[in-house]
Amino acid sequence: MDIHHLKIFVAVYKEKSFSKAAESVNLSQPTISEHIKNLEEELRCTLFDRMGRHIIPTPEADRLYEGAVRILDEIERLREEVILDKYSIKGELRIGASTIPGSYILPTRAAEFKKRHPEVSFEIIIRDTAEVTTMVKNHELIMGVVGAKLAPETLEYQEIAKDDIILVCKSGFIEEELIGPSELRKIPFILREKGSGTRETFERYLQGVGIDPGDLNVVAVLGSTDSVKEAVKSALGASFVSRIAVEEELKRGLLKELQIEGLEIKRNFYVVTHKKRTLPKAYGEFIRFLKETYNLR
Repeated sequence: MDIHHLKIFVAVYKEKSFSKAAESVNLSQPTISEHIKNLEEELRCTLFDRMGRHIIPTPEADRLYEGAVRILDEIERLREEVILDKYSIKGELRIGASTIPGSYILPTRAAEFKKRHPEVSFEIIIRDTAEVTTMVKNHELIMGVVGAKLAPETLEYQEIAKDDIILVCKSGFIEEELIGPSELRKIPFILREKGSGTRETFERYLQGVGIDPGDLNVVAVLGSTDSVKEAVKSALGASFVSRIAVEEELKRGLLKELQIEGLEIKRNFYVVTHKKRTLPKAYGEFIRFLKETYNLR
């Protein structure tokens, strides 16, 4: 049964006149008459007895009116709920994140956002950049935060933070403060696993200054930033790491930053979403909050 027919029927029933009903719904009288005729044919009954200029609802019309009013009221209630829900900020935000944003950026920002919007909750799933990207691409996640653009043809990337990738070692492990790019081949290295945004970024920069990452003296490949930091602090080797991740260790003198002549590695962190997916209101607001926090609107 057509909702538009029901709305016109209710108007006619209330006004007891085709012409008055036409005025109330801003349609012509012939159009009103045609809608009622179609509804009567669909229901196989007469809804209004035509008495010259007057119309009288039939018993079938009385019954239909009660049900039609309930249906139209429910539709209006649902419409209002959808509109209100569209503008409300609530629900769970399930966000994938690579190690650095997942461990060092999102927890603090999520807590701040929840203070503004108490009905929001978070689940932060930490994987490497490649896994998070794949999950967003396959619609397993609505949103991720990563350190590299791996599928820009399908996904949309918005910058939300900046970072430096620096070479660190345990204090005293390497005496020099400044080393040349060629000397990197002599240093025992601890690397993150393949798929790590940190690893992908610094390897790309090394290739840019003529260093093949395959020539590095790799003594260990570890699956998390924390394990890399612990291995470096144990003097197993040096590593390229996020400055955000080692700020505290640098301040306390547990780790030492090594400058590389002619090499400065910078990167961005991005919110990644699918280009064809409509973001729920809460996700869109959280992205705006992240960009606002880092003055990237």
